[in-house]
Amino acid sequence: MATINEIEVLAKLISKLPGLGPRSSRRIILKLINNRDELMKPMVNALADLFKNISRCKNCGTLKSNLSGCNNCENNKKKYNKICVVENIADQWSIENSSVYQGYFHILGGTISNSSSQRKEDLLIDSLKERIEKENIEEVILATSATIEGQTTAFYIQDALSETNVKISKLAQGLPVGGEIENLDDGTLISAFKNRKNI
Repeated sequence: MATINEIEVLAKLISKLPGLGPRSSRRIILKLINNRDELMKPMVNALADLFKNISRCKNCGTLKSNLSGCNNCENNKKKYNKICVVENIADQWSIENSSVYQGYFHILGGTISNSSSQRKEDLLIDSLKERIEKENIEEVILATSATIEGQTTAFYIQDALSETNVKISKLAQGLPVGGEIENLDDGTLISAFKNRKNI
């Protein structure tokens, strides 16, 4: 099949997104081409704004606006004594939507894995220690996935916090082995938080 280079380049990029393969990518591109003014142009502008204005907070790991700062760090009117450590933003959103947890979040931005280029330094563990001291945190809840990488990361954090006086707990089992937080239903999340164990 004859292809146009620009389409192929974009199709390869789109197919890297979750749940999208080469065929879906091409269908998306055709939809954009056929709707240049209604879809393609606004999407290009929105992506450019996103690239320019949104970044990851180096303190808590969540997404922040480069124009107004980090809402998670700067605009917390409520004071909490616990912090929930998750792997990524999607995990934070899932837990927030379940309404099972009220407290601060700390987003690692990944896990420790031998098969990826993720470095331990990138996981914001030093800033987690600083937040524990600065915000008078009494409990750290490790809400990493029940995968080998998630559990390895949890053990690493536990070790890194061993010199602090903070209570460390982790979500109860009932999380399926190999399960990721963002894919869990509210009932499973609620049970995991309510039955969390000290470690």
